[in-house]
Amino acid sequence: MIELAHPWVFFLLPLPLLVWRFVAPYRQSVQALRFPSFARIVEALGITPEEGALLVARRRIQMIAGVLVWILLLLALARPERIGEAVEVTKAARDLMLVVDISESMDEEDFVTETGEPLQRLAAVKNVVGEFISEREGDRVALIVFGAKPFVQAPFTEDLQAVRDLLTLTTVGMAGPHTNLGDAIGLGIRSFEHSQVDQRLMILLSDGADTGSRMSPVNAAEIALQNGIQIYTIGVGDPDGGQADNQVDIAALQDIARRTGGQFFFADDTEGLAQIYDQIDQLAPRMVETISYRPRDSLAHLPAILAVLLTLASQFLMLFITRPRRAHA
Repeated sequence: MIELAHPWVFFLLPLPLLVWRFVAPYRQSVQALRFPSFARIVEALGITPEEGALLVARRRIQMIAGVLVWILLLLALARPERIGEAVEVTKAARDLMLVVDISESMDEEDFVTETGEPLQRLAAVKNVVGEFISEREGDRVALIVFGAKPFVQAPFTEDLQAVRDLLTLTTVGMAGPHTNLGDAIGLGIRSFEHSQVDQRLMILLSDGADTGSRMSPVNAAEIALQNGIQIYTIGVGDPDGGQADNQVDIAALQDIARRTGGQFFFADDTEGLAQIYDQIDQLAPRMVETISYRPRDSLAHLPAILAVLLTLASQFLMLFITRPRRAHA
């Protein structure tokens, strides 16, 4: 389908006719010969001399070419466009930040698979979170891992497979042995600084208590709330066993989620962890923005080229036609 972007241009179609009708013709003075006996000649011929002008008679081919060139130029200015089939583009309308604890305590093999076999905590998290990432079509996803220090493993991207691959490459202890929850949330907040969407969601998973963050988890949660970031927290591991630093701080995780309008969950096996991510998906369904448009290809150059070729062709033909006749006005 072809449409005109500026069809109003054709209101200029009668412009040359109006100019010809109401604008005075162009006049040019030329030199003439003076005859000493001019008065006797006109007297002998019985003619009364008057002021006059010499008009160049236009040929039909010139008139036709002029009309066609004017129409083609107006058509080029009207900008004809070829309209393609409708195209829909889905744009991410939510930014999702995954913050995963990889401290030394995540090396414990206290998770149980469906077959009853023991499984390392981090390995269980990788399996479940990896599937969760794969189903986030339409979201921009980022990944932060933390221990004694937090690190951005993957910035916000729609390349979900890349995020999942980077999660797979993480190992226990690569960010340090301790658990600094507040610093991890703070890095997540900074990562949201350039986010342009309204829905900002952070999912924080940890199996320990904060051991020395420069910013307390509670203060970090308050700043997250001010920046429109909702935090869902997940506790894994044993809240009663092991050293105090390695015991999951359920109260802190609950407080973080409550302050930001999120929810807290606890899981001690693979099945429970998978159910938690399913619940989060239902509580905070992903948002997408669908943009529909039709591609437009401009064809304005075609009538412009035809106008130029027609002008050149008419001038070329005039070279082989007898000289223009002249008529006295």
